[in-house]
Amino acid sequence: MPANPGLPSLVWESDSLLPIFPRPLVLPSLRSLSSLALLLGMALALGLDAQTLPPGESAFSPQLLERSDVDRALEWIEENFENQVAEWILINEIPAPSGLEEARGRYVAEQMEAEGLEVSVDGIGNVVGLRQGVADGPTLVFAAHLDTVHPIDTDVAVERDGEVLRAPGIFDNSASVANMLAMIRALERTGLQTAGDLIFIGTAQEEVGLRGMIHWLEENEGVADMLIAMDGGLGRIPYGALGIYWSWFHFLGEGSHTNTSAGRPNPARALSDAIASIYELEIPEDRGGAVYNVGMLRGGSVFNAIPERASFSVDLRSVNPVLLDSLQAEIQDRVAQAADGHGVRWEMEEENRMPAGGTAEDLADRRQHPLILTAEDVYGFLDLPNEPVASGSTDANAGVVRGIPSISVGRSEGGDQHTLSEWAHWPSALPATRAVLLLALSLSGVADSPQP
Repeated sequence: MPANPGLPSLVWESDSLLPIFPRPLVLPSLRSLSSLALLLGMALALGLDAQTLPPGESAFSPQLLERSDVDRALEWIEENFENQVAEWILINEIPAPSGLEEARGRYVAEQMEAEGLEVSVDGIGNVVGLRQGVADGPTLVFAAHLDTVHPIDTDVAVERDGEVLRAPGIFDNSASVANMLAMIRALERTGLQTAGDLIFIGTAQEEVGLRGMIHWLEENEGVADMLIAMDGGLGRIPYGALGIYWSWFHFLGEGSHTNTSAGRPNPARALSDAIASIYELEIPEDRGGAVYNVGMLRGGSVFNAIPERASFSVDLRSVNPVLLDSLQAEIQDRVAQAADGHGVRWEMEEENRMPAGGTAEDLADRRQHPLILTAEDVYGFLDLPNEPVASGSTDANAGVVRGIPSISVGRSEGGDQHTLSEWAHWPSALPATRAVLLLALSLSGVADSPQP
């Protein structure tokens, strides 16, 4: 793929330049061996396969870390962690608003290609890297979204403040993109082979309705056995799907100059009453909960006139699909009452409809899936917080509502995401990256190779 103009180029082999991730002098990887040699080494290391494990059993065993190749991969991540942080900063400083991720995606594609993955870019802008397995294991999809909520002209330069990185987008989600690339390199540089395929996706337009992930799943139906979204902070393992409804409500009237406005229908007054009424909604405590927000207001163009149009947006969220729909209906009723009370018309525009995955009770069977239990064990083994939660608001949602076992896993510690004061704790990305590697190896299975 063409190089990114104006961006630093990572030179993997050079007599004059020191690459960010220099290739160590190691024996050729298993990928360079003949197909016959690969076939001779296909037996799974520990006999663990999340596809064949019954519900209630984890695929992780601490014995996995007794393998010298696994130990080398974990060491590689640690030894190259400063380089990983440097790349994290580099990635963040490539602007990538939703729908404008091309430059960042091109960089990610170049790095995947340099590691020998089969790389493609689909019609919506997802960057997909396939690392083929060598036996009959499950196909795992790892997704790290490329986009941010920040406009293209936002200053995304990173400030390094002790153990904290500060910049818009540094936590959500350039951290995960860097973690994913580090994981790929650790696998390639140490020759680790998995039984099942690993598919790494830098997804597009996650922040505007998971469009990239939904597109990939629809175009590749039946491919993913499990989906792991690399998104969120350390501390929880979401395995559900928070339903999200985004709606615009528009109030319409004839308008009038201020001098003749007394007693005339006013869309702005209807809007005001509607918002006040919506914020009086009571949320049931025993149905999975819900939250909502009026986030944007629009209307009018001059001081001295009744606006012909006044609008507001509502972001409504719940894991309970029945509650979600009932609250949406109640909001629409209150909008209608406000419009009728002021003699104006109203319209609703659906901006986004992300289905809810269900309450914890609805997902009781998912809670016992080997994917969730394996993640719980891996993160616990590394002394990381590991609370499973029957909710979620990441690319994993698209898998949950399609019946694909799906979770999201933390990229680092951080906060103030979607704001200009966003920050991330860079040392915590190290255990997060090690965890996701162990998750991949446990779930897909490690193919046997000679152990030194």
